[in-house]
Amino acid sequence: MENDLHGNSLKAVGTFLSAYATHMMGCGVHTSRVVRCTQRIGESYGYTVVTMMVQKGVLIKLYDPKSNTHFAIQEAIPPLPISFEHNARLSALSWEVVDEHLTLDELRERYEQILAAPRTHPLFVLILVGLANASFCRLFGGDLPAMGIVFWATVVGFICKQKLIQEHVNHYIAFMTSAFVASLCTSISLIFNTDSEIALTTSVLYLVPGVPLINGVIDIVEGYIQTGFSRLVEAFLLIGCIGWGFSITLFIFRSSLL
Repeated sequence: MENDLHGNSLKAVGTFLSAYATHMMGCGVHTSRVVRCTQRIGESYGYTVVTMMVQKGVLIKLYDPKSNTHFAIQEAIPPLPISFEHNARLSALSWEVVDEHLTLDELRERYEQILAAPRTHPLFVLILVGLANASFCRLFGGDLPAMGIVFWATVVGFICKQKLIQEHVNHYIAFMTSAFVASLCTSISLIFNTDSEIALTTSVLYLVPGVPLINGVIDIVEGYIQTGFSRLVEAFLLIGCIGWGFSITLFIFRSSLL
């Protein structure tokens, strides 16, 4: 593949890889996969790629051995929702470049198609999150009334979280508020003869940031200490906010819990 014929210039490829890598990091991909995918794409166009992660950004350096030229670009990681679909499809896209010898324009087109693809319907996600949290309640020994209350509380708390994020409220405050709302809704179980302790405990589990926790551990194990530690710190701060929101409800209803 001749770079000049297809217009795959060093700067153009570097600019695309910067957007590609930051989007993957933002949607919850662990660091080593982002590094491998960006290197795979860059090498398919004949360039040597070095990808370095900082706390809130990605630095990409490209080298063209034919012309002995360099290009470097740094871009901030955008705050994006976790997306396993983008994770899988963008990773597969890096192999399509190698297997199908895509030009940069074709690569950009497929990349934009992936980003523009419709997401899972919010109502469907809402129902599944509620059912998953109700299943946690059952797993920890909750009865059917407790499961129903947890489902209802999860739906209300999840809607609250989504609305706060849409209004660009600080995500730590959004998590704390959502935990408070969900546990407060679950406190209705105190009125009925049901497993109120289990219902209250499991009502906030839908907020636990599992992806940052897992990615943080993977990054540290694979040698990306700074990125992994940054992700773990953020995850633990979110867990702390969940605890604060839950504690407010416990404080309000402490007489009923004792």
